[in-house]
Order: sequence, then C-alpha cells, then structure tokens
Amino acid sequence: MPRARSGVTTRHRHNKVLKMTKGQRATRRSLYRRAHESMLRSLAYSYSHRRERRGDMRRLWIMRINAAARLEGLSYSRFIEGLSKAGVALDRKIIADIAVNDPAAFAQLAAVAKENVQQLNDSQA
Repeated sequence: MPRARSGVTTRHRHNKVLKMTKGQRATRRSLYRRAHESMLRSLAYSYSHRRERRGDMRRLWIMRINAAARLEGLSYSRFIEGLSKAGVALDRKIIADIAVNDPAAFAQLAAVAKENVQQLNDSQA
C-alpha cells in the first residue's frame, strides 16, 4: 500500500489561514507561520470583544436613560428604583429605546417612577 501524502490537505489549510489574514500588514498576511499566529490572536480578540460589546451596550442604555430621567427631574437610580417598586418589567434596552424615540411615553414612565419613589419617601419619614 502506498504511503499517504498530505500535500493537498496542507495547502488547503494554509490557504484558508492566509485568506483569513488577508487585510493584515507585512508578513502576517503572506507567511503561513506568522499568519497562523496572527489568526489565532484575531479570533481570540473577536470572541472576547463580542462579549465586551454587551457591556458597552448596557452602559450606553444606562447613559441614555439617565439623561432622559434627569430631564424629568429624577436620577437614574431613583428612576429604576421607582419602576421596580411599581412592578414595571421593562429592561434597559427597551427603556432606552423609549427614551430616544418616544419622549411622551418616557414621561409617563417617569411619572410612575416618581410616584412610587415619593410613596417610599413618605412611608420612611
């Protein structure tokens, strides 16, 4: 039985790696060994940054909610506290979208939150 050779398989694997590193500088796009190192690092960064993006988006939503709540005379923490006491089950993504696209509806949410925060303050006093 003849010896199995892997030239075609190896070439396909190398070409796949070189195709993935196409936009990179210098030898990172042309030499297989450098390209493979670069590809592994790029894949690791893309994986971690996909997860990091969730936190970035949450921070953006919180900033938008805070800005809109302050226009209504509430801080972000008081706004969220009032909504949770009122039993309003909207997440930050939806609230931020309402704050940007429908200020009237956000004003109603702020009124609900303000009412519940005042009830808390009255009961504690």
